[in-house]
Amino acid sequence: MTLDYDERYFHGNPQNSFHKAVNIPDVIVYPRSQDDVQKIIKTCNKFKIPIVPYGGATSIEGHTLAPYGGVCIDLSLMKKIKALHVRDMDVVVEPGIGWIELNEYLKPYGLFFPLDPGPGATIGGMCATRCSGSLAVRYGTMRENVINLQVVLGNGDVIKTGSRARKSAAGYDLARLMIGSEGTLGVITEVTLRLQKLPQHSVVAMCNFKTIKDAADVAIATMLSGIQVSRVELLDEVQMKAINVANGKNLPEVPTLMFEFIGTEAYAREQTQLVQKIVSEHNGSDFTFVEDPDAKMELWKIRKEALWACFAMAPGFEAMTTDVCVPLSRLAECISKSKQLLDASTLLCTVIAHAGDGNFHALVLFDPSDEDQRQEAERLNHFIVHTALSMEGTCTGEHGVGTGKMKYLEQELGIGSLRTMKRIKSALDPNNIMNPGKLIPPHVCI
Repeated sequence: MTLDYDERYFHGNPQNSFHKAVNIPDVIVYPRSQDDVQKIIKTCNKFKIPIVPYGGATSIEGHTLAPYGGVCIDLSLMKKIKALHVRDMDVVVEPGIGWIELNEYLKPYGLFFPLDPGPGATIGGMCATRCSGSLAVRYGTMRENVINLQVVLGNGDVIKTGSRARKSAAGYDLARLMIGSEGTLGVITEVTLRLQKLPQHSVVAMCNFKTIKDAADVAIATMLSGIQVSRVELLDEVQMKAINVANGKNLPEVPTLMFEFIGTEAYAREQTQLVQKIVSEHNGSDFTFVEDPDAKMELWKIRKEALWACFAMAPGFEAMTTDVCVPLSRLAECISKSKQLLDASTLLCTVIAHAGDGNFHALVLFDPSDEDQRQEAERLNHFIVHTALSMEGTCTGEHGVGTGKMKYLEQELGIGSLRTMKRIKSALDPNNIMNPGKLIPPHVCI
């Protein structure tokens, strides 16, 4: 444990969050086992001390802020791989291991864990925020890829949410309750994950469009065709310019789609040709594809580092990053409507989408010393969220609620759902010590 101010300040001010800290933790603790976590939580519960669980700190919406001070439980030392069952295609891990580290371990066994959020994300945090990533269009979100959890609740009780069986109809689905609970119900101490076989072959394709609507329409048409893509990523012209600036590339600065197809060599190529035909029918151009491993890795590296590429265009600026998700049929309309406002703004704004499942992100860069620019970023965020909600969408597809998206939950879910969440929270955490001030809006009463 530490009381060092710099360490407490670092933990209380998440680097990727637009939301500002009003306080910092009073103490940081580094448990090494579930038993340590249990003792910490029992002590905090006895004295009613707030707890903030802390993983890779890559979350966007202020999940690790400590508005009431208290104890920050940093799980970075709990990173063991406890058991790998190759024949069952599952693995049991502690929450502090990163998804990139895990996949490096699994590679020699011909297996991988398919979710790919931001670099640095840990498995515990990925569960807590119900994350997904670019591969969710094929493999689903964290919800579909967790078999079992062990969790320490707010009173110190340890529960397991299931067995290692691939399916079960036994009792309430507690794993799904904990996934996406953002540390408000307990601290995840062990995770059993469903694994996938490494693809035999893959093809990565890119194509360009005159308008972002044309690009979104192709993503929708591809999904409706039944083609089993593993990734469909959309980048607008501003994002492509940022990539060129940051990486010294000379890519066309127009709306761009990136696809990945996996399977046997013949199957992946067949899927590529089918999508090329769809692209040609929707005003697409410059359809190219690569099969060389290094070339594929380079293309996805560009996509993964999109946020940092934007900072190269505006050094010293901060980013307001938001995400929404809409039914697939409304994606082109939602992106087009949002893009009109973003393009009209004086701020530098980019759009990136996991277009295969209707999820898109907007990055708005602003000068942190200019309050007018900060308010403009907030205005753009509000517009995008309300546009998505008006189309039967959600205020967040994968970033989670934290403190930033609480204000939209009543419009999206209704007060009845929020009261039900509050009742669950009160039952499992009666002293409200588990990540207080997050997820459930403060005005909600039982």
